[in-house]
Amino acid sequence: MIEFLLTVIFIVLFVWTAKLLFKISWGIAKIIATVLLVLALPVLVVCFLLAGGVALLIPIAIVGGVVGIIKLFT
Repeated sequence: MIEFLLTVIFIVLFVWTAKLLFKISWGIAKIIATVLLVLALPVLVVCFLLAGGVALLIPIAIVGGVVGIIKLFT
């Protein structure tokens, strides 16, 4: 009977420990994710602006080239 009682107590303590470890690891993961987001967000915004700027630069360069060619021949 005492073996059964000790086994149940061991299982309950194991489950509590597993829950606590999950909460701790989840908290650490959230902290790491927040720090990475704070560090990576400005870099991401700059990259989006640069990529968007390059995407806008190509049509503007084409229009500028056409206007330059038209002015050259007129």
